[in-house]
Parts: sequence; C-alpha cells; structure tokens
Amino acid sequence: MIMIFRRRFLTSFLTGLLTSACVFAQDPVATTVPGPAAVTTAPELTLEQCITRALQKNFSLEMGRFNPQIAKDGIDVAGAGYEPTVLVSGNHGRNVYGATNLTNSSALTSSDLRAGVSQKLYSGTTVSATSQLDRNAQNPAISSINPAYNADLTLEVRQSLLSGFGTTVNKAIINRAKIGLARANLDYKAQALDVIYSTETAYYNLAFAREQLTVRNLSLALANRLYDESKTRRDTGVATNLDVLQAEVGVANARRNVLLAGQEVKDRQDALLALIGQFELNSDVGTVHLAAIDNVLPVFASSYQLAKQNQPDFLSAQAAIDQLKLDVVTAKDATKPDLSVGLAVGLNGNRSSVDAALGDAFNRQNNSWQVDFAFRYPWGQVSNRARYRQSQSTLGREETFLRQLEQNIEVNVRSAVRSVETNNESVKIAALSSDLSLKQYELEKDRFDAGLSTSYRVLQAQNDLDTARVEELLAKVSYHTAVAALHRLEGSSLQHYGVSLP
Repeated sequence: MIMIFRRRFLTSFLTGLLTSACVFAQDPVATTVPGPAAVTTAPELTLEQCITRALQKNFSLEMGRFNPQIAKDGIDVAGAGYEPTVLVSGNHGRNVYGATNLTNSSALTSSDLRAGVSQKLYSGTTVSATSQLDRNAQNPAISSINPAYNADLTLEVRQSLLSGFGTTVNKAIINRAKIGLARANLDYKAQALDVIYSTETAYYNLAFAREQLTVRNLSLALANRLYDESKTRRDTGVATNLDVLQAEVGVANARRNVLLAGQEVKDRQDALLALIGQFELNSDVGTVHLAAIDNVLPVFASSYQLAKQNQPDFLSAQAAIDQLKLDVVTAKDATKPDLSVGLAVGLNGNRSSVDAALGDAFNRQNNSWQVDFAFRYPWGQVSNRARYRQSQSTLGREETFLRQLEQNIEVNVRSAVRSVETNNESVKIAALSSDLSLKQYELEKDRFDAGLSTSYRVLQAQNDLDTARVEELLAKVSYHTAVAALHRLEGSSLQHYGVSLP
C-alpha cells in the first residue's frame, strides 16, 4: 500500500509540475520545445497486434514461406528416377545398292516403330515392356514375303544384386528429401520465433523511448519552473545572476535531452514499423505500454526441457544427422561392385501384312528368351571409398556439433533464467531508487525555497531524479526483454501468443 501511495503521489506531483510549467513559463528559451509529443492520442497498439502484423507482413517471413514449398517439390524431384518412363521411337529409310553401267540397281526400303514403358522399383529392379513393328520391302523381290512385317513383344526384368540392391539404398534420396522438408519447416519456425523476439524487443524499446521522452519533458518543466523562480528571487535580491544563469543552463540541457529523446522515439518507431509492415514507415503508431512485472520466476529444469523439445535449431540439427546417415548408406553402397542379372522373354511374328504379323506374334510357338548378367567394378574403388570415408567423417563431425549445441542450449537457458531473476530484482531496486531520488529532490527544492540551497544543487538533485527514473524504465525493459529471450530459447513464443504456423 505504501508503494502504491508513493506511485500515485509521484504521478500527481509530476503532472502538476508539468501543468504549472506550461502556464507560468514565459521565457522564449524555456518554452520552445521541438520534437514529438510524449503522449499520443492514437488508439492503443498492443504487443499481440504487432506480432500478428509481423507474422503476416514481415519480409523475412514472407521470403521464408517459399522454402518449405521448395523442399516439398524437392521430394518429387528426388523420386523422378522411379517414375514410369514411356518410350516411342520410329525411323524410315531406303538403301540403294548394286548399281553398275550394265545392270539395274536394287533398293531396300525399311520402316521401324518401337513403343515401350519402363519402371524402376525401390527394390533395385527395372521392369520394361516393349513392342516393335518392322517393315522391309525390296525391289526386285528376293523373298516370297515382300514386303515383310516383323512384330515382336518383349518383357524384360533386370535386378541389381550388389550395388543398388534393396529399398534402403534406393529410397535414400527420397527419404533425404522428406527430412529436408521437415528441416525447412523447422527453419521457418525458427524465423518466426526470431521475428517474434525482434518485434517484442522493438515494442519494448519504443515504449521505453516514449516513457523516457515523458520523463525528459517533465524534467524540462521542472527546469522552467526553477528558472522562473530564480529570476523572481534575483529581482527580490535573494538570488544572484549566477543562480539565474545556472537555471538557464539547466533549461538548455533539459531541452537537449528532450531533443535526443524525441529522436530516439522516431528511430524506435521506424524500427518497429519495419518489422510489422512493408513500406509503412509513415503510419501512426498508437500508444504502447510496458506490461506489468509479474513475480513468477522461471524454473531451469522445465525451461531446459522445453528448449530441447521445441528449439527448432536443435531439432533441425538432429534431422541433419538423419540425412547424413542416409548419405553414409548411399556412399557405402557405391563401394560395392555393380552386378546385375536380366531375364527377357518375347513373342514374335513375321508375315506379309501388319495384322498377320501381330497375330503370328501371339502364337506361343514363336517365342524367344534370354538370360544375361553384367558386372562392372572400378579398379581399386579409390574415389568411392574416399567418399564413404568423407561421409563417415561428416557424420561424426555433425554428431559432435549436436552435442555441443545441446550443451550450448543448457548454458544459454541457465543464463536466460538467471537474467530473468536478476532483472526482476533490478526492477524492485530501481523503483526504490526512484522513490529516494524524488524525496531528495523535494528536500533540496524545499531548502532552495527557504533560501538554504542554490539552483545548482537543485539541478543536481533533478538530474539524479531523471537518471533514477530512466534507470527504472531500463530495468523494466531489460526484464521484459529477458523474458522474451527465454521464450525464444524455449521455442514457446508461438504457444505464448497462440500462433499456429502453416
């Protein structure tokens, strides 16, 4: 109750001083104060509204939204080798041969049309079915079948036995792309958390800058009042010209502080608008305020657990290791010899017309088959074995980095928790210091009114009061910023503001 009474007394006292300064200050040096007003009449702009606008309009997030879609399409790109492939080809030509001065030439006209489909399976098997139709016509005819049509249907299966065998190897590139999509979503979440933290910090800084401007304007009002009183006391013979000069210097310093505070307000406002909008720097920013300080302190164990569960950077590093494990599997498979076996069966027919040739091809007696194998092995496998060692070393390096990242998270969370605790106490101490400085100023002002002090000592007390008020504001901003930083580490800012990412 005592603290609340002091705060209400402080507010009433400073408001009265500002009002009296505006009424009684007549000197041109003291009354002209350029710069933005300390209090704006625009509607209130809450932190939640700023975050909503930032998530909708921030340039970084707008660019980041493309990455998950790019990664999603990358899955289809990775699976391109396992899509059915349709092949259609054809040719037509004529050969003339045997021409001399004494005999006529012979001519052979040929046409070929081939169509087929091929499919590679995740097991390392390639299945293909093809159909071919040939036409040969010779002039003069040397065969009873002229023109001759040859039709065949072929089914071929080829299986890799060593390198490229099994679903693990063949699906590695697709699984890697799927993990890449998960990492892209995590990276987007990290960007969103960064934008939220930056918006919180910019909002708190603007609130501080405006409150500081209010303090500086109140300080100017006090300096104006002291200047007027010094002139009055000089005219009555109680004070000297030095007292008046000191009071005038105090007004000039107060005006300079107002100018600097006004500049900071504009800079902080532009920084916030740049985060929550696009080319909206001339927009009006409503009233902003610092939220009340709660005394609920964080617990390290729960914050650390949240950070490990929700921290996008940590989860993305874990996913990166899963990708590298797939790279090791692929690199190891490349060190194996390339051995494959194939089986092909076919039906064929040879007649003088298309229909007859196709019909003859389906006669079971006209068939063919073939079994083959292929073996390829680079001598020494130097490059492939080197790539395998590289993939193992890269995996080991990233696993070490993950452990380091986990330790860094623990260190950072411990530091962030301590920062919140320390700043919470700093706010209380700064409030006591502000109350003390106010009482010291009041005492020194009373001594000045009684002729027991000088304007210089009053100005010193006033500067101490201004410093204490600004330090109290800084303590509040530092507390809120520390809480925001802890939420960023925990990855809980989205839940805190009820944000659902696409």
